[in-house]
Amino acid sequence: MTAASQSQHPLAPREAVAGDLLFIVLVLALPLGLASSSHNFNDGDVSWHVAAGEWMLRHGSVPTADPFSFTAAGHPWVAMEWLADVIYATAYNIAGYAGLATIVAAALIALHAILFLHLQRHVGPLALTATFIGLDLVLVPFILARPHVLVWPILAGWTVLLLRAAEAKRAPPLWGALIMLAWTNLHGSFPLGALIGAALAFDALTATKWKTLPQWTIFGLASFLAMLMNVNGAPGLLQPLRVVGMGTLPLIQEWQASSPSWTPQFYAAVLLGLGALLWSGVRVPAGRLVLLLLMLAMAFSQIRNQSWFAIVAAAVLPPLFGTRSVTRGGFAILGVATLPLLALRAAIPITPVENASNPRHLIAAVPRELRSQPVFNGYTFGGPLILAGIKPYIDGRSEMYGDAFVTDYSEIIRGDAARFNRAVRRYGIRWTMLPASNGRLIAVLDLSPNWRRIYADRVGVIHVRRDERIESRNRAGAIPATAR
Repeated sequence: MTAASQSQHPLAPREAVAGDLLFIVLVLALPLGLASSSHNFNDGDVSWHVAAGEWMLRHGSVPTADPFSFTAAGHPWVAMEWLADVIYATAYNIAGYAGLATIVAAALIALHAILFLHLQRHVGPLALTATFIGLDLVLVPFILARPHVLVWPILAGWTVLLLRAAEAKRAPPLWGALIMLAWTNLHGSFPLGALIGAALAFDALTATKWKTLPQWTIFGLASFLAMLMNVNGAPGLLQPLRVVGMGTLPLIQEWQASSPSWTPQFYAAVLLGLGALLWSGVRVPAGRLVLLLLMLAMAFSQIRNQSWFAIVAAAVLPPLFGTRSVTRGGFAILGVATLPLLALRAAIPITPVENASNPRHLIAAVPRELRSQPVFNGYTFGGPLILAGIKPYIDGRSEMYGDAFVTDYSEIIRGDAARFNRAVRRYGIRWTMLPASNGRLIAVLDLSPNWRRIYADRVGVIHVRRDERIESRNRAGAIPATAR
């Protein structure tokens, strides 16, 4: 920098330092803190994803049939998230739950870094900070040690790559198609990549009067071919359609319609963003506008889609408000600090909160003789049972069990004694493990002469059939009927 340029920009060094500090806070400290919450394991699916990854590591293959439950044993199963499962299982085997937290931290740091390095070219510190605060408030309910978190940086990277290509009035580089190769093997949300690509390609092509159509067509074909390279083959490509077509999806909270009572921060972020757009009078290009409206409709229709919308909106909207560079120093900090921080995260133990997603004491209280016997379990208990080596009645893979089975289960859990007795006869159920929230069915079992309670705590209750001659630890006095 010359003396003349220094005199014209006397605050440049100070702004650079401020930008570096902002990078450290938003890209390193904030994600590390979010990833270190024990609440990131508050989902029963965390356990079965780890167990599935461990199975793949042991067998050196991706399962095509269910190896875990006794009600659907041998049924076709499409392990859509096989690569994410292997990553989580490897981390779990190395450092337990701290290893899972480390993977989540790495994904969040990557997400924040991609967005920061993209947005710093367009907006100032205040707008950058506001964007990340709004984004993270929306993402917090979805930060779980599950495969979708690993896709967040991929979603951001894909969107930014296409935006940068549109800015440069050229097609994206062909290596960018490899992003879709990773996405299609990590998570079933990969069709979103095609939607984003079509919308941003439209804006880019109209800006160049369609002169770059051949280059964009080649990139689109390469991306489509990468999407086809799914280890599960055709079933893997069709699985997202099969899942969204299930009639019982509304029974699962994350697939239910959005509501301000569930995620008020999402509605607040949407209203603030809309207000900023109207106040500033910013015009959103047609392709981007259609994309955001479609993704917003998806977010309103199903809670789980809120995170996808928030990430894409954070990449697309802020650059439309202006151009102001913050700093270019982020790459060096990222390279120097990330690995030590992740190593520290892996070294510090973390224990999940004991609840319906992590029923440690309940599982420990199951007598050894019962562990190999058919169980009727609460939905969220399925994953932890699988990880403990116990075959469940049901778990989070609802698409594998099918609508009829899930509907029947949902009626049983509401206290339908007749349906429960049919399931007992059909599957030879010998014991039950139910969350305390399933009070109706628990009451049915407590009043039944055919069942007796052998253990209970604030998380759940275990019953065993009275006609089973099992000498449990409860009978010997080792397990109290009610844990206080």
